[in-house]
Amino acid sequence: MRLRSITTLLCLTLASLSLSAQEVFVPPPARHITSFGFRMLTGGIVTLRAKLGNFSDSLTFILDTGSGGISLDSATVAEKKIPSVPSDRTIRGIAGSMIVRFANNHTLHLPGLDVDSLNFHINDYDILTSAYGEKIDGIIGYSFLSRYIVKIDYDSSKIHVFTKGSIKYPRGGFMLKPQLQYIPILSAGVKDARDLSTRVYFDTGAGMCLLMTSDYVNDSGVVGKRRKWYATQAEGLGGKAPMKQGIVKQVRLGPYKFRNVPTYIFDDEYNVIQYPALGGLIGNDLLRRFNLIINYDRPEIHLLPNSHFKDVFDYAYTGLGMYVVDGEILVVDVMPGSPAEVAGFKPDDLIIAVQNNFSKNIQTYKNLMQTPGERLKILVLRDGGPVVLTLKVKNILTGR
Repeated sequence: MRLRSITTLLCLTLASLSLSAQEVFVPPPARHITSFGFRMLTGGIVTLRAKLGNFSDSLTFILDTGSGGISLDSATVAEKKIPSVPSDRTIRGIAGSMIVRFANNHTLHLPGLDVDSLNFHINDYDILTSAYGEKIDGIIGYSFLSRYIVKIDYDSSKIHVFTKGSIKYPRGGFMLKPQLQYIPILSAGVKDARDLSTRVYFDTGAGMCLLMTSDYVNDSGVVGKRRKWYATQAEGLGGKAPMKQGIVKQVRLGPYKFRNVPTYIFDDEYNVIQYPALGGLIGNDLLRRFNLIINYDRPEIHLLPNSHFKDVFDYAYTGLGMYVVDGEILVVDVMPGSPAEVAGFKPDDLIIAVQNNFSKNIQTYKNLMQTPGERLKILVLRDGGPVVLTLKVKNILTGR
């Protein structure tokens, strides 16, 4: 009896010591550092303004969980005369790979926060600048996100930055526990001809809902053979990459289900997705439907459905590749068999107005072209003079 009492007391004492040890290592509460606004471009891309080092001009950066570091545009580096050094590091994107130079040991000045000792790799973002119609000076990824807890609030269009530490997540959401290899990796459900769980990148820098590699689609049989796909392209590292655009019946992220999700399929020539380890990525046209708390230190990503959760997906298809070139909106690509080709668009057409909107704002024009079934009067200028074309926006959900 005495032995049992001593044993019980010893166990209780050890349990108390263990609990005390755990309490010692509980991190302090995360502390709020700063908040600042952001802009959202087509596809849900998040851009923010920041200053670099001693330069007075504000620069535009994309906030991108799909970036394993932090980078600057080569044109910005040349304009600011920022010193750089060669490296042996190769980076890959959907349209190419390249060995990059680095601009080392710089400080990024965000509103209310200075982030020092950053090594920026240098890349050419001219294609992104042309596609979005505003100068993209760089991309902010892991080098920033790994130092803080970052909340992206799409309801208020604000980013909130906290120190590392314990944080109370809001109720009513869901906690993802990604594998973190500079870029978060998680499981998502894709349902079409088959219902599969797929490992994907969590990529706020991708202006789409779902991207899958053709190898994964062909090997898994996840997509029905009768699905209709439309020729298109996307912009990324190395330029433009041809893709197919369509839908899948359902995408699941944690407990959240989305039906009839716009999807892209592409030939991953540079193995940026790393198939067969991964099948694709979830992009920000889907992720923007949640307010996000990104906590790489744990690692955890908290999803909370927001006011955009039930937004209608973009089912519009035109097959029209237009870019800002020398201040003008230029037609560069016309997909074969697309509504743009049927309407009579030609490469090198200058778009002057869409539906009597003469703003020459490519974001505005793209938004006007996102209503399936709409017939748009578009004024273009070509060698023979001004021409009015009628573009009927196709609906990839209905095929009409």
